[in-house]
Amino acid sequence: MLRTHTCGELNSKSIGKQVELSGWVSTRRDHGKLTFIDLRDRYGITQCVFNPEKHNKTHSLAKDLRSEFVVKVNGKVQKRPSGTENKDIPTGDVEVEVEELEIFSPAEPLPFELDGRIEVNEDLRMKHRYLDLRTERMKKNIEARHRIVKVFRDYFDKLNFLEIETPMLAKSTPEGARDYLVPSRVHAGKFYALPQSPQIYKQLLMLSGLDRYVQIVKCFRDEDLRADRQPEFTQVDVEMSFIEQDDIIRVIEGAVELVMKEYKGLSVKTPFPRMTYEEAMDRFGSDKPDTRFGLELIDLSKELSDTEFNIFNTVLKSGGVLKAIVAPGMGGHSRKEHDKLHDVVKVYGAKGLSTLRVEKTGFDSQISKFLKEKHFKEVVKKTNAKEGDLILIVADKPGIVNTSLGELRNYLGRKLELIDKSKFNFLWVVDFPLFEWDDDDERWKSMHHPFTSPINEDVKYLEKEPGRVRSNAYDLVLNGSEIGGGSIRIHNREMQQRMFKALGISESEAQEKFGFMMDSFKYGAPPHGGIALGLDRFVALLAEEDSIREVVAFPKNKAAEGVMEGSPSEVDDKQLKELSLKKDLKKK
Repeated sequence: MLRTHTCGELNSKSIGKQVELSGWVSTRRDHGKLTFIDLRDRYGITQCVFNPEKHNKTHSLAKDLRSEFVVKVNGKVQKRPSGTENKDIPTGDVEVEVEELEIFSPAEPLPFELDGRIEVNEDLRMKHRYLDLRTERMKKNIEARHRIVKVFRDYFDKLNFLEIETPMLAKSTPEGARDYLVPSRVHAGKFYALPQSPQIYKQLLMLSGLDRYVQIVKCFRDEDLRADRQPEFTQVDVEMSFIEQDDIIRVIEGAVELVMKEYKGLSVKTPFPRMTYEEAMDRFGSDKPDTRFGLELIDLSKELSDTEFNIFNTVLKSGGVLKAIVAPGMGGHSRKEHDKLHDVVKVYGAKGLSTLRVEKTGFDSQISKFLKEKHFKEVVKKTNAKEGDLILIVADKPGIVNTSLGELRNYLGRKLELIDKSKFNFLWVVDFPLFEWDDDDERWKSMHHPFTSPINEDVKYLEKEPGRVRSNAYDLVLNGSEIGGGSIRIHNREMQQRMFKALGISESEAQEKFGFMMDSFKYGAPPHGGIALGLDRFVALLAEEDSIREVVAFPKNKAAEGVMEGSPSEVDDKQLKELSLKKDLKKK
């Protein structure tokens, strides 16, 4: 070994020991005749001192040291002079008086500083990710990910789960996001797909009698990116046989409770609250509501049903709704600030936003002339708005109203600093619709995936009123982010065929895409269900990072590019020929 100790290991008990340390030079300081360096590795920092009166040759060599030189020092541990101790680090009571110095590798001037004092452009950080990973912030995040994964693995092992690997090269069954395709060299013109999830394989494991499966698994989706998305991401994937929804929820709550205790040192109360999808959308305008603050949506359709405002009347007559949220104290904000609120809801399809500033005896608003005194009294009573508050109303189809106001609620929660960031509010959202209508394709699609089972009492609507069917599905939400989703699966061949038919998938198409799955149902399938937790997103939330890129060692940027290594990249014609592929697209 090229070290006897790490740079975070020495303390007052080490005084007098001869030690050897290896690491990176974090800083160098010259104080009179003495030269000091802070030597850093993954475990911490140790101060090293070079004294020319005792080791002149070594001291001269130390004059050449710069930030990020990789070196080895040999010397004796001594107590720091009184008054120079550093209580902020574990090694702060001691230093190493260096007798020998070996420079393993010099370092050129850095493209950015690693001490975190100056904010660095993300693409620059990602281009030099090997440097970024040296920072305290990234080191902490990567270690957090490791510890959280270990807690999960140990927890599931104690509950008799088997960690079973599933294939990375699979059959393309495009339902949901686009697949990443891998051309086959030995089967010209045919392709594998990288799995969007191990969904089919883990269900087949249940049919195989391996009744408790878990996997920390990579998944791939070719979709547009954002702060909480990557083309490749990691799931804590779970499946169980002979269970019901409550059993899955109880197992996952135990896992999350243990992670919170082991990593954050926090006790979370279980069972977590549950809320139906319908209630979540009605109250919060989101199927992943952040319950750390109020500003719930309030239906004013009844209170404003007889105004002289034509827009409200037209919306209500066409089956729409009027809903509002109350922004406390925002009545005194500028017109410019109010205009920003309009911009927020327009992004989500709302045609406009009506604003009512609450005063002592009425509303200050462009639509005040259409409202009577009774409207003022009824609206103020329903919303519990106070003088100086701003009532914000969207009138439109229920879906647009809920979504746009839900996003406006989140915007105001951040802007008005209403969110208690010390809280970790977990919530189960249940009873999702089984289907959602796709306007582009003009057909019903699975809200989750086509193997999700319907709630028993809604099966009767499957063929004639699919929009009424609820699913036996459940999402785990933390502070307004979905960190997991799952369902009880269909285990009956006939029911699965009905599901495919409702989705407009013909028998021949179903056989082509899922024939092996359907065939397996012939030989005895147990009731089963599962869930997938988004590891990247969960770790980011616990590490208090806004983007999952901060908890992934080598992420892609917002354009799905690996800027460090330059991926994706072109390949030469020889490789393409081996794969029976030919480029026929012109460069833009």
